[in-house]
Amino acid sequence: MKRRRLTFLLIHPEISRTRYNFVGVIENECLELEYISAMLKKEGHAVILYDGQVEPFGAGTAIQKTEPDVVYVCGRARQENFMLEYCANAKECGAITIIGGLHAQLCYERMYRPCVDFIVTTFDIYKILDIVAYAVYHEKAAAEQFAGVCYQKEGVWHYQAGEPFDIRRLPLPDRSYFNAFPHRYQYLELAHAAWVRTAYGCPYRCAFCHRNRMNMGQLSLRDIEDVVREIAQIDTENIYIVDDDFLFDTERLGRFVDAVRQQGIRKRYICYGRADFIAKNPEMMRKLKEIGLYYVLVGLEAIEDSYLARYEKRSDVHNNVQCVSVCNELGIHMMGMFIVDLSFRAKDFRALYHWIVEHQVRHVALSVFTPELCTPVYEQYRDRIITDNPSHFDYLHLVARPAYMGVRSFYFHYYILLIRLFLKAKREGVYDFIDYGDYIRSFVANMFRGMRKNDDM
Repeated sequence: MKRRRLTFLLIHPEISRTRYNFVGVIENECLELEYISAMLKKEGHAVILYDGQVEPFGAGTAIQKTEPDVVYVCGRARQENFMLEYCANAKECGAITIIGGLHAQLCYERMYRPCVDFIVTTFDIYKILDIVAYAVYHEKAAAEQFAGVCYQKEGVWHYQAGEPFDIRRLPLPDRSYFNAFPHRYQYLELAHAAWVRTAYGCPYRCAFCHRNRMNMGQLSLRDIEDVVREIAQIDTENIYIVDDDFLFDTERLGRFVDAVRQQGIRKRYICYGRADFIAKNPEMMRKLKEIGLYYVLVGLEAIEDSYLARYEKRSDVHNNVQCVSVCNELGIHMMGMFIVDLSFRAKDFRALYHWIVEHQVRHVALSVFTPELCTPVYEQYRDRIITDNPSHFDYLHLVARPAYMGVRSFYFHYYILLIRLFLKAKREGVYDFIDYGDYIRSFVANMFRGMRKNDDM
């Protein structure tokens, strides 16, 4: 039977529908959808991308306009409500609905809804072709074809665990959508920043992080020479390497540095790295700086070893101090990421601010400790969970009751800390490209209005 050409609508939902969503400050390229687009176009299908971060109209309108045969939606926990809403809209238009992405890999049972036909629980994008063969072309599916896919049959949901995916099987992403928005997709002041992935998985096992459970807990690496060839082809000066941790193998990083130099590539890079690696490898950091490393995002997490031990970071505060020193001396912009722990007292909020000032951490990101949905950590905190709204699992809300403070008091000290850090940044000219006043007014408003339990930001 001749297979008919299908129209796919691939959707990346908006981050939130409130004004406090960082659109225009941090906007992430839809890399997962671009891989899928490249795969589908190679099969001869029509593909339309929709990104709620940048489009001027809603996804519901996009569904009505395109009348797709298949709608694929991806996202994270905070976007769960949007993903389900769009699937409901798509079913009203008669489309086959598929949900994928990071949240679906861990929390697939939360997607067991009548409006959802299939849930992809693996990084293997080729499962989408198996789904289409089964659901559209009515080809009989072997059991192994649905490994890593949840599906309904006679009103009952079925799940079969997938296998680790070899990232080298991915096609080069179709960046036509990214290129259509030359003034969007940025990381702070680095405009039009393209995402590049060199690995799936993480070699570390921090207790609070669920990323090490992705890809069945297996680390899969691309050949670094292929990565550099891809970077050379991308029409932008800013490259965001979005691996969970890019800085872990000095030999691999050395090959990256050599390949970039040999090809004469001049770009700026953003990546994630651990404090202990940076502290112990200043010479490698110097080489990376020389080829364009601009931002390194570092999970410093805490300013006390007791917290780091509890988080199973396998590092210590001495490494944090050395990491900050190395980056400052080399002129690398380090984004220090800290966890606001549920056991914080008022003095801990103040101590964190003073540590940041003392050690000259210029760029700071704060995350409220969040027991991730569908993880062992969530089960540990189940009796303290105070909300079942997935949109609050954004690291900006309390989702579990603090140990030594009431919810209102915790929020009060959290917002005071945010305001102090923003005023510090304003004095130092760190984020001159944003409207400080707008953010500070928002923080102040939330401090008084948002101290109610889990009020939306």
